[in-house]
Amino acid sequence: MKKVVLSLGIVLMACSASMAQNHGEKTASASTTAAASTLKPENMEFKQDTHDFGTIEEGPAAEHEFVFKNTGTEPILIQQVHASCGCTTPSYSKDPVLPGKTGIVKASFNTKGRGGAPFNKSITITSNAGTKVVFIKGTVEKAPESSVPENTSMIRTN
Repeated sequence: MKKVVLSLGIVLMACSASMAQNHGEKTASASTTAAASTLKPENMEFKQDTHDFGTIEEGPAAEHEFVFKNTGTEPILIQQVHASCGCTTPSYSKDPVLPGKTGIVKASFNTKGRGGAPFNKSITITSNAGTKVVFIKGTVEKAPESSVPENTSMIRTN
């Protein structure tokens, strides 16, 4: 029994060492590739970093497109766009943005249930040029309450 446990332990240690070496090689090659790029976050030149919606009505989504120009010498590929909360949904150009061309990052803010409060949300853009952050802000005006009560019964009405 001791021999079986000892053999199993040796096999597990050998596998761990092998995987650690492979991981080290992948990390080294990735850092070498990243170092060869001349792109910087400044190469994503946005027309504006912050958009102020002002006062908007509660209910419909508030949307804005952030347009940027690639001022670098290599294509920019957006890898991920992340909003600061679930009330903001980002979308972006999936194709590489060639030097001198423009790309788009669109932010859609859900105003429903957020009436009477100001908002300031960030959208983080991760690309092969680095990380850039843009902002949307404004105030959501509370929608007037309906004089007709909402139907909460289980019976469907047409």
